[in-house]
Amino acid sequence: MPNTLAPGRDVVVETEVKHSRFLAALRRVESAADAAAFTDEQRRLYPDARHHCWAFVVGDEPASRAERSSDDGEPGGTAGVPMLQVLHHRDVVNVAVVVTRWFG
Repeated sequence: MPNTLAPGRDVVVETEVKHSRFLAALRRVESAADAAAFTDEQRRLYPDARHHCWAFVVGDEPASRAERSSDDGEPGGTAGVPMLQVLHHRDVVNVAVVVTRWFG
């Protein structure tokens, strides 16, 4: 059975790596439009950040799931795809994740 987040219970984690600051935000979403709105919200909250990489998986049944990801200017395949792979590996659905990066 797939895993998901409870509605209204966003998860936010922050870390620093090599003087760059990263903030990961996860939210339960029910559609690709919800995921896009969440990404837009993160962009508005942190307009000074350099990148807002994202990934989402929506849909309870494997045959009807929608998923996408974006590196948002990071080197191709280094951000969005690995985030999507983590969601797959953990069998997480109906969740969007946005990782916001500031260079240090």
